[in-house]
Amino acid sequence: MIDALTPLQLAVSVAILALAFFIRGIAGFGSGLIAIPILTLMLPLSVVVPVMVLLDYIASLSHGLQNRTDIRWREILPLIPFSAAGVVIALFFLTQSDALLLTRALGVFIILFALYTLSGYTPKSGATRWWGGLAGLSGGMIGTLFGTGGPMYVTYFKARGLDKAAFRTTLAVTFIMDGAGRIVGFASTGFFNREFLVLIAMALPIVAIFMYIGGHVHTKITQLQFQRGISVLLILSGTVLLLKT
Repeated sequence: MIDALTPLQLAVSVAILALAFFIRGIAGFGSGLIAIPILTLMLPLSVVVPVMVLLDYIASLSHGLQNRTDIRWREILPLIPFSAAGVVIALFFLTQSDALLLTRALGVFIILFALYTLSGYTPKSGATRWWGGLAGLSGGMIGTLFGTGGPMYVTYFKARGLDKAAFRTTLAVTFIMDGAGRIVGFASTGFFNREFLVLIAMALPIVAIFMYIGGHVHTKITQLQFQRGISVLLILSGTVLLLKT
């Protein structure tokens, strides 16, 4: 995989990976949304997504779980069976569908998500747990196909009205459990071969260094300005994916 890249492409890939995890270090999320659409311009989606899923999972584990008393297991457990089903469905599409079609579908998803973020819409609290089935299924599918299933879980937990502490901790546990399901799925279908593991080992120092730097950066940019800037970047990268031939 690396041998197929030109020196310029390799340098760009390293820079994008560094930027993605630098931003994750600042915001606590967003590495997949930033890295996957751009890296997909140089590597197949079936390569980029499994690598980013595993890197993101390692990054999540490295943060550890604090304030375990804030975990709302009653909110998480109903999601798991549906998330697992979404992983299985997505793996079928990932192994059977046309690569260009999946790349353009990623472009559409990225643009729609960016527009949703720019709209400033916040779901009202009070949603029933029945919506958890849809959140789990869509989160498992989109997370496996595109490595970016988090928005589905974020929207659902906000609609459930969790307080700030419970929201952050419950979401972190959901990412870990959902990510574990995706990793098992990728491993069982042969995605994580020796070449993948070498690629991940090479990427881990970049992830560790730039997450650490990002975590120690203090910025005057507001949350709203940050979200808008990321959204514009996502719209541009999504548009490029749609134009890819």
